[in-house]
Amino acid sequence: MHKTGDVVLGGLFQVHFFSSVPDLSFTSQPQQPTCHGMYVLGFKSAQTMAFAIDEINRNSNLLPNVTLGYTLYDSCLELGIGFRGALSLASGQEDQIVVDDTCVGNPPVIGVVGDPSSTNSIAISNVLGLYRIPMVSYYATCSCLSDRQKYPSFFRTIPSDAFQVRAMIQILKHFGWTWAGLLVTDDDYGLHAARSFQSELSVSGEGCLAYTEVLPWDKDTEELRRIVDVMKTSTARVVIVFEHPSRMMHLMDEVVRQNVTGLQWIASEAWTESAVLQTPHFMPYLGGTLGITIRQGEIPGLREFLLQICPDLHHNSSYGNSLVNQFWEFTFQCRFAPAPAGWLEGGGALCTGQEDLGNVDNEYLDISNLRPEYNVYKAVYALAYSLDDMLRCKPGRGPFSGNSCASLQSLEPWQLVYYMERVNFTTPFGDQVSFDENGDVVPIYDVINALWLPDGSTKIQKVGEVKRTALKGEELILDGGKIFWNFESKQPPRSVCSESCPPGTHMVRRKREPECCFDCIPCSEGKITNKSSSCPEDFWSNPQRDYCVPKKTEFLSYHDPLGICLTTTSLLGTFICVVVLGIFIYHRTTPIVRANNSELSFQLLLSLKLCFLCSLLFIGRPTMWTCQLRHAAFGISFVLCVSCILVKTMVVLAVFKASKPGGGASLKWFGAMQQRGTVLFLTSIQAAICTTWLVSSSPTPHKNTQYHNDKIVYECTVGSTVGFAVLLGYIGVLAFLSFLIAFLVRNLPDSFNEAKLITFSMLIFCAVWVAFVPAYISSPGNLADAVEVFAILASSFGLLITLFGPKCYIILLRPEMNTKKAVMGRGIVS
Repeated sequence: MHKTGDVVLGGLFQVHFFSSVPDLSFTSQPQQPTCHGMYVLGFKSAQTMAFAIDEINRNSNLLPNVTLGYTLYDSCLELGIGFRGALSLASGQEDQIVVDDTCVGNPPVIGVVGDPSSTNSIAISNVLGLYRIPMVSYYATCSCLSDRQKYPSFFRTIPSDAFQVRAMIQILKHFGWTWAGLLVTDDDYGLHAARSFQSELSVSGEGCLAYTEVLPWDKDTEELRRIVDVMKTSTARVVIVFEHPSRMMHLMDEVVRQNVTGLQWIASEAWTESAVLQTPHFMPYLGGTLGITIRQGEIPGLREFLLQICPDLHHNSSYGNSLVNQFWEFTFQCRFAPAPAGWLEGGGALCTGQEDLGNVDNEYLDISNLRPEYNVYKAVYALAYSLDDMLRCKPGRGPFSGNSCASLQSLEPWQLVYYMERVNFTTPFGDQVSFDENGDVVPIYDVINALWLPDGSTKIQKVGEVKRTALKGEELILDGGKIFWNFESKQPPRSVCSESCPPGTHMVRRKREPECCFDCIPCSEGKITNKSSSCPEDFWSNPQRDYCVPKKTEFLSYHDPLGICLTTTSLLGTFICVVVLGIFIYHRTTPIVRANNSELSFQLLLSLKLCFLCSLLFIGRPTMWTCQLRHAAFGISFVLCVSCILVKTMVVLAVFKASKPGGGASLKWFGAMQQRGTVLFLTSIQAAICTTWLVSSSPTPHKNTQYHNDKIVYECTVGSTVGFAVLLGYIGVLAFLSFLIAFLVRNLPDSFNEAKLITFSMLIFCAVWVAFVPAYISSPGNLADAVEVFAILASSFGLLITLFGPKCYIILLRPEMNTKKAVMGRGIVS
């Protein structure tokens, strides 16, 4: 469709539903794509642009002395077709249009209205943006188009999907629908909407999606059957759909085939008011649909303009007239001569061109519900007002280089973009039109409801609106009394994954399911039903849950069976150490005691006694001083013990070397002073480690409520994990050295079989503490203390029995072996 003018605006409209794109096999010259299936609303939108330009040309106050023209293309909702039309508009390479008998040519296109598709708009804007040609879409809603870096010259008179998604979430919240399914089309419009929907739901926490399905681009029967099966088996009663009308029909055919009823549909603006879906075939299922739709407006004089079109019987080959003729044939169900083969034989009628369009009752002449047409109207006026502002620029006061102004003769598209970004006008209907920094219009949507009347007819009624205001932000206004619900109850459905928990119960989320899905179990985590509130942290609800009582406390107590057992064992070990020490002191002059380095043996028995006693610090309610002292006492006691064993092992090795010729010098390094000094030095290192740990990050008592909701577990936090690890590691290093040296000298002559006992004792010691670490880490609360006490007692008893058991056996039960002769027979006396 074309009209000449001083300045030409381009337009891209979906005038047909479907397209047939030839197979590009590259073996022959491809055929041109064809469009079929007349889309009356698309043709009406194109005519609305023609009307707006005609109205502007008749307005002496807007663009005086300038005549606007237009060149409009049909995109058929096909990217290749729409992109080709856009490039033709931008480059001026479209076929020459014969204006009259004397003039052939096309003035430059300075701006484009369209495309209605988000995918097409993305592709086209990528190219037009390179040349800063302004493009104003009236229907593309993808939020991705708000990216000013990618689309610097894109504008739109319809809100983005980001606002539409938030509007839908407001509707879900209003009716308490927290469980919904989401169906989206397999293109940029649908996929961005799905991403935005999931993101907004996650942030707002207003609900969950039971399923998200991508509808096939073509009529894939198997995939559609699978998707409808998902809808049918899901517990979600609300279904949100972002789809185009032509492809929504494929889905609804399958819904009808499977007779899936009882669903509340929420429609995106793309198919909310589509007449092809408002049929007796679909409305038993789609009746009661709530939809987000474009702001409705009024355009005075449009109906009279629409009635002016008429077919051209003499120029049927020209594109514009061909389109009008197609509309005429579609409306009156006739064909212009020459009719297709078999048309007349089948009872078809010929079009005369004299049919009365005014008597036809269809969407084309219905001006009571102007929505996309109103957006087209605003888009054309936005370009016109921008051009008018540019032409009213006074020389020397312009916004461009050197305060210059743009002129019609040397107009650059980017200059018009500058004025588009600042345009601000009011339509005759009273709506203010301006664009924000992203090229988006001030958002406002109507909420409509599809009413299915008993006589089989349908009615689309407005039941509310959602808009953004400076004071209240995004605001939803609904008239619930006007909404038609397509259910027997005539009430809004319930769509929740799990019902709210009754008093006295609480929610427990189901594993691997959204947070909206939960089970209700009796309130045992401290809620009281008479106040519907939680008890303080240290309190819990009584069995009747009508008041709060102090929580039970739990720690390794002296009164518990476990605590009593460990205490008794600790005291028993201490008592045995005292007894053994008494035996050794009493028999200190006997060869068996003297042969085993009596001083180190006494020190070892004292350190073992301290090891047994330090375990008592882990029993009882933790306090600051017990938390600080327990690990320090434990670490120093065991280092003192292992240091004695290490020195004892080294003395055994030195004595053996001294027994060989020339080895006497080795004993001078292991005299009594050196032995005591070595033990003191090794123990002082552990004391330094404990001091540093206590000063930098001291262990503290802690009331842990994570293990049990109704109990407080008293425990000591280690403070610094690194300090605790270094303390244990140092003990481990000394134990390993003792084991290694003892193992190396285990096969010395029988006189030095002390090495065998040390090897065995260190093996038991290391085994106990290697098993302790994972058991300690995995044990909760007071059990961790019990594990550590058990490790202390087990390792202490292991050392006591293996090192002193054989000697006590000889001293007490085999005195004949405790003689100098017997000892000399076993080896050298130290």
